[in-house]
Amino acid sequence: MFDVNRIREDFPILSEKVYGKPLVYLDSGATAQKPRCVIECGKRLYEETNANVHRGVHYLSGKATDLFEAARETVREFIGAGAVSEVIFTSGATAAINAVAYSYGEAFFKPGDNIVVSEMEHHSNIVPWQIVCGRKGVDIRVLPFDDDGELRIADLSGLVDARTRLVAVTQASNVLGTAPDLKRVIDIAHAVGAAVLVDGCQGVVHGGVDVSSLGCDFYAFSGHKLYAPTGIGVLYGRRELLERMPPFMGGGDMVRHVGFDGTTYADLPLKFEAGTANFIGAICLAEAIRYVRSVGVAEIAAYERKLLEYATAELSQIEGLRIYGNAGNKCSIISFNVEGVHAYDMGMILDKLGIAIRTGAHCADPVMAHYGVGGMARASFAFYNTEQEAKTLAEGVRRAAAMLRA
Repeated sequence: MFDVNRIREDFPILSEKVYGKPLVYLDSGATAQKPRCVIECGKRLYEETNANVHRGVHYLSGKATDLFEAARETVREFIGAGAVSEVIFTSGATAAINAVAYSYGEAFFKPGDNIVVSEMEHHSNIVPWQIVCGRKGVDIRVLPFDDDGELRIADLSGLVDARTRLVAVTQASNVLGTAPDLKRVIDIAHAVGAAVLVDGCQGVVHGGVDVSSLGCDFYAFSGHKLYAPTGIGVLYGRRELLERMPPFMGGGDMVRHVGFDGTTYADLPLKFEAGTANFIGAICLAEAIRYVRSVGVAEIAAYERKLLEYATAELSQIEGLRIYGNAGNKCSIISFNVEGVHAYDMGMILDKLGIAIRTGAHCADPVMAHYGVGGMARASFAFYNTEQEAKTLAEGVRRAAAMLRA
C-alpha cells in the first residue's frame, strides 16, 4: 500500500521548520525536493568518482563514463525511447527546447512556414519559437484553451496546413494542471507532416511518459522537477530528425575531427552535447528515476489524483476563491485567487504560517491574459504531500483572506 508517511522519511527537508512551524512545501511544480538517496548519490560521486567523462583513459574517467552512459540508458527506458542515441542530456527543459528551436528551425523552417503553439505554454515553450520564427520569417499560430482550462484541440485542424512545420504543446500545464489529449494533437499534426514537441516538465512527474507509443517527435523535461538536482535535463528526439539537424553549440565532445579546413561532428547523441557534460547531474537523475520507479509511477499518479481531489474540495469551500483550470484530466496543480486579495499578499502570509506556495504569473503571461489577472497563487502537490497539508493550506488561505480583507 502507498504509505506517504514512510515516503516522507526519505526527504530530509520535509522535517524542517519555517518560522517555528512545520514546513508545508507546496511548490514542487517549481522544483521538487530531493530524496536522501539522490543527495547521497551526488555526495558519493564527488567523493569517489569525480572525473571528466569520455576524455580520459584513467580509472576514474572510465568509471564516471560508464555511470554516465548507464544513466542515459536508465532515462531511455523510463521515457520509452527506442535508442540511447535519441536521449540527449541538457541543462534543463529550457535548453532542450531552445536546442530544437534553433537546430530544427535551422534545418526545416523557411519563410512563409508556420508553427502552432498552445496558449497554455510556459514561456520556455513560447519565446524560443518567437526568436527562431523572427529570424526565419515563420508565423506563429496559437491554439487556445477555454475558461475551464481545456485545450481546444478541435480548433487545431483549422490552424495547421501544408506549411505547418511544428506544433509545440505541453503534456501538463504548469498553471492549470491541464493534461491535454496529446495523441489527438499528434495525429492532427502528423496528418499535415508537422513535427510535435512536447514540454514534459510536469507530465513526466505526474504519470510519466512513453514517447514511442505517444509518437511525439521531441520531448523535453528537467531533472529538478523529477526529484533530481538542478542543472540537468533531457531532450528526446526521433533519430531521423536529429541526424538532419545541425548542432546547437560547438565545442569539445561533439566533434569527430577539427581542422581549419573543416570540422566533422560526432555521432548522436554527442553531436548535441558540447562541452563537459553534467555527469554528476545525469547520474543523480538516474538515481531519482530509480527511486520513483521503486515507489511506482502508477501508484504515485493514483495517490496524487486523490490528493488533488481532496485539496480542491477543501479550497472550494472558501468564500470568494476561484480555481483556474478545471479540466477533466489534470495533474496535482491548483492555481487560485481569492476575491479582494492579491496573490502576492496571500503568499507572504502563508509563508509566515510555514506554507510554501508560488505566486505571480508562473512564466505564463498568456494564461494570465486569458483570465484577465496579473497573477495567481499556485499550490503544486507531490507524492510526499498529505491530506493534512492540504487541509492546513485551506485553513491558511481562509485565515490570510480574513486578515487581508479586514
